[in-house]
Amino acid sequence: MMASSENPNAVIECVPNFSEGKDAAKVAQIVTAMNVEGVRLLDWSMDAAHNRSVVTIAGSPAAVMESAVRGAGRAAELIDLTRQNGVHPRMGAADVVPFVPVSGFSLAQCAMLARQAGLEIWRRYNVPVYFYEAAAARPDRINLEDVRRGQFEGLRDSVAKDASRRPDVGGPDLHRTAGATAVGARRFLIAYNIYLASPKTSGEDVLPAVAQSEIAAARAIARAIRASTGGLHGVKAIGLNVDGRAQVSMNITDFRATPMKQIHAAVRELARNHGAIASEGEIIGLIPEDAYEPDAEWLREIKDFDPEAKVLERRLEHPLPWPAA
Repeated sequence: MMASSENPNAVIECVPNFSEGKDAAKVAQIVTAMNVEGVRLLDWSMDAAHNRSVVTIAGSPAAVMESAVRGAGRAAELIDLTRQNGVHPRMGAADVVPFVPVSGFSLAQCAMLARQAGLEIWRRYNVPVYFYEAAAARPDRINLEDVRRGQFEGLRDSVAKDASRRPDVGGPDLHRTAGATAVGARRFLIAYNIYLASPKTSGEDVLPAVAQSEIAAARAIARAIRASTGGLHGVKAIGLNVDGRAQVSMNITDFRATPMKQIHAAVRELARNHGAIASEGEIIGLIPEDAYEPDAEWLREIKDFDPEAKVLERRLEHPLPWPAA
């Protein structure tokens, strides 16, 4: 294991995403496997609609890397991608493992740590790895969506025919049931979703099945706001049907350049243009203190938002207990 850094007080975050959001026992086993001395558990959540779980940990770099590698290994043992489908794009049981600098550790150092983590995931568990964002080994693999194109099923077929799509570490084939893992280094990302509704149903306690027009609106809005199609800087977005509700699902990679309130206002205006309304917001994982705006409309629309639980710097002081083994 590498030395944590020249700074003994260095702290990094890791936010592994696992392709299981329905079986609580499996997710608990994965999280339990990540219990390593020097690592704080900040958040973990299951999303049955996306069939996805997100875990947030923080601590010393070496310990966080070990925790993430163990989680990826346990996920490979428990999750069989051939027996499920993902509403959210996915290519691996441990789908993405991003390392994020918090204090006393640079993005470049996180990239080096990601490379070592990828080697360990392959060496210990025979799960091949792609490197992305700051850890990318090739320029065409900087963007996660390019790496994950085709999802597990499409990528599994592509690597057999196209050498350019083979993993950076391991392979050349994907793991038969666990696929491949994308390991990267990046700045802080905010996972932010907005649900759409038609004006006539938005005030009801139970919304009816989503209309095709609302799904179309969500997809059109996502296309309009995402940076890759000429939208807002630092915004990645897709439109989804989630449990009968239209959702604009977003990853905000630069909230300082494009503030959350600007993104919310853009989605709200575009929804209105499509005859829908932005009815409810959702944050997956944590947000940094600098993004916390207690009086902002986007935050007020998130049900039961608790800053002590959802703001990174506050949660660091009061981490969650690890699940019992």
